[in-house]
Amino acid sequence: MKSYTYIGLMLVLVTFASCRISKPCQHPELDTNGLYRDVEGADTSNMARVHWKKLFTDTLLAGLITEGLSQNIDLKIALQRINAARANFHQSKSAFLPDLNGNASIRQSKLAFPQGFGLINSSTQYDLGLTASWEADIWGKLKSAKRGALAGLLQTEEARRAVQTQLIADIASRYFTLLALDQQLLILEQTVDNRKTDVRTMKALKTANVVNGAAEVQSEASQYAAEVAIPRLMKQIRETENALNVLLAKPSAAIGRLSLNDQKLLVDLKPGVPAQLLQNRPDVKQAEYAFMAASEATNVARKLFYPSLNLTAAGGFTSFSLKDWLTPDGLFGNIAAGIVQPIFNKGTNRARLTTAQATQQEAALNFQQSLLKAGEEVSNALFAYQTAKTQQEIRIKQLAALQKSVDFTKKLLRYSSATNYTDVLTSEQNLLVAQLEDIDDKLQQWQAVIALYRSLGGAEN
Repeated sequence: MKSYTYIGLMLVLVTFASCRISKPCQHPELDTNGLYRDVEGADTSNMARVHWKKLFTDTLLAGLITEGLSQNIDLKIALQRINAARANFHQSKSAFLPDLNGNASIRQSKLAFPQGFGLINSSTQYDLGLTASWEADIWGKLKSAKRGALAGLLQTEEARRAVQTQLIADIASRYFTLLALDQQLLILEQTVDNRKTDVRTMKALKTANVVNGAAEVQSEASQYAAEVAIPRLMKQIRETENALNVLLAKPSAAIGRLSLNDQKLLVDLKPGVPAQLLQNRPDVKQAEYAFMAASEATNVARKLFYPSLNLTAAGGFTSFSLKDWLTPDGLFGNIAAGIVQPIFNKGTNRARLTTAQATQQEAALNFQQSLLKAGEEVSNALFAYQTAKTQQEIRIKQLAALQKSVDFTKKLLRYSSATNYTDVLTSEQNLLVAQLEDIDDKLQQWQAVIALYRSLGGAEN
């Protein structure tokens, strides 16, 4: 009875000691106050919780995103990594179970004189049995490994979310780029038509001796200057379509789309509070789980300094005669217990612990860095949207003034000798540049919206 008491007391002491050995994962202290620059009065309303279909109301864009989510190769790779991590986690849970192996063998031995005592010179042994071994997790090493494997699985899940959020942003960004390029192409084509009209007008004015030959040639050169920009723009359109098709995991083809003027933003751009990044940003959570996995790896490395308790058992049939093999006479069984304490292993355990601790510190710094990076991206996206919006408000006034300038110089060219065709060319070129930049302002607004949605974490469902 006393022996059972001693054994029970020993188990209690071992359990208490194992709790002291394991160190719970303590997250690094991260201050999220002021993470968003120039954002005052922020509340918990966050556009990251909005479904992407409510953010992008264009049905053709929604179809492209849906196709990308089902076909994108990077996303499929991320899913395979999840499968591998899930298998590793299941294996870590199975580590608590004993190993069981079966064996069957026939062994022929030739004996020299001393072993056979001059009576036999060979023997045949028949074996059939089961062997089992089990390591008692007295220090919680296997539990730490299981928690680390779970953190690794969750890390791959967040990595998939990060790929998915980035994929949605990339598809939307390229789609809006196509819309902007289409709009710029339309303006260039209209400009070419206007320049052709100018050429005809200059020819007529030259015939009427209102302008000289230089004005006629300049008008033709202006037409060609607008025409030569069209092939370059079409090249950009083709390359953007091809890049979008790669995201959809399909060969190069034309992309069906609407126009930039059809796009409407129906969602309030609310960034919420910085602390929400810890829950919404998949890369931040990925860094957090990486830190947790590294912490458990440090626990495992620390517990390798302590003894391990192993139980082994074997049973089956063995005989030197085939007829006695599977009989009660050939039956055998044994069980054994042993403790292994590392004494000298060339510094392997110490090096393993030092490496694990360094990896844990690195993971903590990466966690902090990912949060700072997220805050930077949110701040940049918010300011980019505000800047583009301000630019467009000013651009509207600029376009109106430049259009009047073009109209006035053309009229003056007809009725006043104080104006030459160079003034007309200058005003027309300024108007064209402003029109193209106006489209770029609209694109920048949408790119900022996309960047803000992604930087806040985006909703995956």
